[in-house]
Parts: sequence; C-alpha cells; structure tokens
Amino acid sequence: MKKHNTECQCFFCSASQRIGFVSTRIAGTDGVSLETYKWSRIFNKQRFKCFYFAGELETPAERSYLSEKSHFRHPEIRKIFRSAFGRRNRMRSTTKKIHSLKEELKDDLYDFINKFNISLLVPQNALTIPMNIPLGLALTEVISETGIPVIAHHHDFFWERTNFLTNSVWEYLNMAFPPHLPSMHHVVINSSANNQLGLRTGASSTVIPNVMDFDIPPPPVDDFASDVREAFGVKDDEFFILQPTRVIKRKGIELAIELVSRLGLRCKLIISHASGDEGFGYEKRIIEYSKIMNVDTVFVSKRISEKRGHTKNGEKIYTLDDVYPHADLVTYPSNYEGFGNAFLEAIYFCKPIVVNTYSIYSIDIKPKGFKVIELDGYVTQKAVEQTKKVLNNSLICEDMTRHNYDLARRFYSYSVLEKKLLGILESVTPCTTYLSENNNTYQ
Repeated sequence: MKKHNTECQCFFCSASQRIGFVSTRIAGTDGVSLETYKWSRIFNKQRFKCFYFAGELETPAERSYLSEKSHFRHPEIRKIFRSAFGRRNRMRSTTKKIHSLKEELKDDLYDFINKFNISLLVPQNALTIPMNIPLGLALTEVISETGIPVIAHHHDFFWERTNFLTNSVWEYLNMAFPPHLPSMHHVVINSSANNQLGLRTGASSTVIPNVMDFDIPPPPVDDFASDVREAFGVKDDEFFILQPTRVIKRKGIELAIELVSRLGLRCKLIISHASGDEGFGYEKRIIEYSKIMNVDTVFVSKRISEKRGHTKNGEKIYTLDDVYPHADLVTYPSNYEGFGNAFLEAIYFCKPIVVNTYSIYSIDIKPKGFKVIELDGYVTQKAVEQTKKVLNNSLICEDMTRHNYDLARRFYSYSVLEKKLLGILESVTPCTTYLSENNNTYQ
C-alpha cells in the first residue's frame, strides 16, 4: 500500500471519513447482513465510522437510520413486487406508486447522508436483486445527483433467478439493478458474476468472495451449548447430520435425505432453518420424502436464532454457531448459490461436508483443492461409501477438515477481505462537488 500524506486526495487521507451501508435489512443471519457486519469490522479497524440505513436494523441506534419502506417486506413494496414480476405489462397506477415511493426513499437517503455526514455509500445488494424497486431507483438517482463515491456490493443479480425474468419493469432493471455510474465501484462475490456484469452492463468489478475469520479458530463448546444433541433428540449412538439452510427448493434437500437413507447407519438429519418467504410447499415435500426414505428428519428452526435465549416453554434457543460443533457431517446439496456461506461455516467448524457441484463451487471453490464429498446432481454409491468412511474413521475426517481449514485460511479469511477493500479505497476520492455552499449538505 502506498504512503499517504496531507496532500493526498484519496479516501484514507481525508479527515473523519464516514461510511454509510444501505440495504433492505441489516439484521439477523442472512448472508447479506452477515457480510455487512464483516465489512464494517474491516472499516472500523481502519478507524472509519460506519452508519446503517435499512428497513430493519440490528445495529447501534446512534449510528442507524430506520426507513421502513426500504424493507422488501413492507406491504407497499410487496404489492409493487407482485405487480412487477410474473407478468409482461403493468398498470399505470403501479408506475405512479413506484415513483411516489422512490421520492419518499430519496428524501430518506438524503436525510441519512446529511445527518451522519456520509462520505462513502456501500449499498449491500440493494442495487442487485430487485426486491425493492423504488429503493433501487432512489439510490441510483441520489448517486447520480450527488456524485458521492460508492462501493456497491452485489450478492445475487436478477438475471441469475428465473422468477425475475418474466417482468413488467425491464426499464427499471436496466437503469438501477445495477446502474453504471462514474462514482461507483462494483464488487461481486464470484467470477461468473464478474463476467456477466461486464457483458450485460459494460461495468468492471472486483471479485471479493465471502469470508470468515479463519485466523481465530472457533471457541470450545461452553455450558450453554453443551446439550445441543440432547435438545434435538440425537442419541449417543446416532450420527448428527446437519443441513444448515432454509427449506427452499434450490437447496436440494432431497439429495441429503437420499444420502442419509442409503448410508444404512443410525442418523438424524437436522434442518436448521424454516421455509422463509417462499411458502411451505417444499417443506411438505421434504417431510413426505423423509417418510418415504425412512429418514428421521428434524426441523429445529424454532430452537435456532441469531441470539441465544429461551422459548416461552423455557427451552433453550441456540445460535447456529452453538450447533455446528456437535455435527458429525454437514450436507450442502444446493443446486445454486451465489457463493456458499454454509460451505465456509462447515470448514470453519472443522466438519466434513457433502457438496452438490453447483456452478460457483465448481468454478471458484473446487479449483482451490478442498477435500469434500461431491454429488453431481444425484447421489452415487461412491458418495455413499466416502461418507461412511468419513463418519467411521476419525483419522480420515481429521485429515480432510484440517486440510480444508488451512486452505480456507489462505483464500477466504478476513485478511483477504481487508487487502481487497483497502485496495479499492486507494482509488476512492471523497466527493465535495455537489455539496451546498450554504449549509454543507447534499440537496
């Protein structure tokens, strides 16, 4: 990194730099929120001050700006979403509502920038996947009007999801998801997104994968989490197979069920999260398939949260970090992932993992040399035998997990994130061009 001095105009050398994260929500344990927390940790280490704008927030109140209509679950936003996708034309009233909400959100964004004197915006997926179209339009116009520097962090683009391809809002998608503006630096989480963004918009981007703090190993299990197996009904002579995902179709949970069934071992398949916003049809399918395959599948989403606690009945509520150490094997048979946080989590907690060869795994992760049990869209006898060996031979398991941890520390640690982020900041120049001369605020 170059040396900085008082004459330098880069972001590092301007006093009291303040970074504003913008998203639909910054709360809970979804991938976007988790990566936001990791980025803010790196920025805080550099002594920048971080502030947060979203429709749902679990961030320090004194640095947070709650804009309820920024949330993708807000009733008015959901109504627009339903009018925008799955059809070719939209009503004029929908267009008017989009622009009305866009103006409201622009006011909120300007207020956020001025209230906290923001010098750099970091939209987290808000300009990537069109869950909140008015927010994306508002952000795009604010950036265009102010010229404020932006690092746009893109997790999953609309063109990667088939349910977004039939729509009545193509002009908005092309304008704002994402925009191609002079003050923007784009960051994507995999090389495929990097290629597609360039082909579709002409915008260049930096690939920064999801990361974990591999320089600090996980702490030992404490008293609170010592009874996880018992709490989930896993007996001493049973293997604890963890499926650490939501119950949605693209997670390919049928493959995990078939694998467990074919092992011929005493196992419990524990599914950590609920169905979420995508309905309960697939969950019913998983319950039925588990019965057909004679697999003891347990849904524990009511006992797992982002924070420890207790249910109304006095039962413990664990974090996912409490659960991982007790697993004997992690299944991750997804058909599609933008990157794969659960993959990194399994490696961080030194657990063997079964992976379906989804495209980003095959392109970006597999070439690094990780030792995993692979599925290629279906369960093979080879995969069954490999899984049995890992479960029944602690030396094979330890060799696999130690190798994977060392690789992940090299390629997916916080030090990798820090190096790439600081490289981007080297080229960022704080914007003052469009500040009002009278009150030093954006207009």
